[in-house]
Amino acid sequence: MAADTRGTTPKTPQAGGDPLAALASLPGVVDAVDSVRKGVDRLYGHRIMRRRSVEVTSEAALRGARGSAALAGADWALEEVRRRTDFSADGEPATVGAALRLTAEAGQLLSVWRQSPLRVLARLHLVAAGGGGADDTVGRPRLAGEGVDEPLIELPLPGADEVAGRLDGLARLLLAGSEAPALVTAAVVHGELLALRPFGSHNGLVARAAERIVLIGSGLDPKSICPAEVGHAEQGRAAYAAALAGYVSGTPDGVAAWIAHCGRAVELGVRESTAVCEALQRGAA
Repeated sequence: MAADTRGTTPKTPQAGGDPLAALASLPGVVDAVDSVRKGVDRLYGHRIMRRRSVEVTSEAALRGARGSAALAGADWALEEVRRRTDFSADGEPATVGAALRLTAEAGQLLSVWRQSPLRVLARLHLVAAGGGGADDTVGRPRLAGEGVDEPLIELPLPGADEVAGRLDGLARLLLAGSEAPALVTAAVVHGELLALRPFGSHNGLVARAAERIVLIGSGLDPKSICPAEVGHAEQGRAAYAAALAGYVSGTPDGVAAWIAHCGRAVELGVRESTAVCEALQRGAA
């Protein structure tokens, strides 16, 4: 498995060297990174992964999409997601459909992500919005005066100029690379996109899809079998919002707590897929 060493930090776009190195050494982050790596390695070593990894990947995608949709307000049972087809309807079905489309798309965008993260983010928003039709706000960051529909996140909304500047800094640092662990990079990308809410809608879904892309592309989870979205949903919307508030505070403790929260989400995703492997091994799935 490739080393998980890609990274960025949105907090200090003018800083020299490797800005993520400081975040990776915050109290509790080292332990979170180590715990995630051990859990992921155990899952990849499961005997089922030698023969049926494609099935595990497919099931992880479905469960990850369900978890991301739940955090966006469409908390459906897994079997309902599995059997429903009316994802073009308004409301919750549209949210679940957007989550499913993003999960399917994420693994197809790795090469573009390495060259232009902002293009990928625009593409993810376009996919989440179902193409957008005549809506010229789809697939681009919001402009001054444009609102955001993101009911879960009640933090102050940065202005359009700040959004543009911080997105540019995030992209530059992603392209520069980092020695920081994949978990740190993924958590920062996820947290920064939620803090900025750069699009008029679907920011949570896009942020969680971007986290997935980092985890896959870094080599930590190349087969995409550790759905962090499951863990984020399992920890609950209140804990998710509280951890994000810590990230937005910019304090060492707050940022460390957000990274650890994301680490726990990956571990819960590992547990979910381990259960899938066990079910496949027993012939129960």
